[in-house]
Amino acid sequence: MSLHRLTDITLGVPNVEETVEYYTTYGLIPQEPVTPGEHWFGTVDGGPRQLRIVETPVRRLLAVGIGADDQDDLGRIAESLKRFDVASDVDGDRLTTTEPVTGLTVTVSVAPHIRPKPAPDPHLPNHRARSVLAMLADEPVRPRKLGHVFLGSTDAETTQRFFTDGIGFKVSDEVRNAATFMRCSTDHHNLVVGASPVNYLHHSSWEVADVDSIGRAAKAVLEGHPERHTWGFGRLAVGSNYFYYLRDPAGNQCEYYCGMDEITDDQVWEPGVFEVGAVWGPPIAPSLIKPDDLAELMAGSH
Repeated sequence: MSLHRLTDITLGVPNVEETVEYYTTYGLIPQEPVTPGEHWFGTVDGGPRQLRIVETPVRRLLAVGIGADDQDDLGRIAESLKRFDVASDVDGDRLTTTEPVTGLTVTVSVAPHIRPKPAPDPHLPNHRARSVLAMLADEPVRPRKLGHVFLGSTDAETTQRFFTDGIGFKVSDEVRNAATFMRCSTDHHNLVVGASPVNYLHHSSWEVADVDSIGRAAKAVLEGHPERHTWGFGRLAVGSNYFYYLRDPAGNQCEYYCGMDEITDDQVWEPGVFEVGAVWGPPIAPSLIKPDDLAELMAGSH
């Protein structure tokens, strides 16, 4: 697969400072801004610039970056987009285009593959990580990478075709009448598209090392802020990953996850259609089906 990961996303929010403080508590690593008025965050494995936050009147996902192997990949994507009747611009090692329904800026760039840093195996006999002291460690949990984003689209079929026929994502699975899960790496999904009355970011998702990391990270985010809780702890049917959903001060949902399925051989994977989202966990939060700020989002789209 010439595509191999998500490199970054840009969030527009009306309350920048409050949102920046949230993602610092969330465990992302603050970086020096490239230009005034923006805030960058990195992850352990994904690099120093995985989340960019800028100011906008209402919350929205402005841009997503995708990593490719080489410039030949950019040429192939440009030709595919042309057949899809979508314009693109190739400048050196970057291709920039716009998803026609959501208006999302999509940049495909030649980028290095993620080289995960080794972590101790907590299941080794006599390993200190097995002890309760390690589970109660007080150092912050640092997400390892940006895993995926879920887009709500007013024309989900067109948005899906843009990413599959145009950019080169592959369909992994579907939840019937709800969402299509797509990948640009060996992870089960890096992008999910669902039908919605408004174009918006349903959630971003950040990988952590293990289940204990999900628990510790969520506990830190919720400390003094119970309103940030959305849904979890549980395990999803599609992708098999463990999850916990929280909400940032702008209203964006963000997920900690670990243990996702990997698809290393496209030839043997058969996409399926699922009826439910979770294998176990609490009932799904209503705000994940219909966002609390739907009216504001719809007003801001005009």
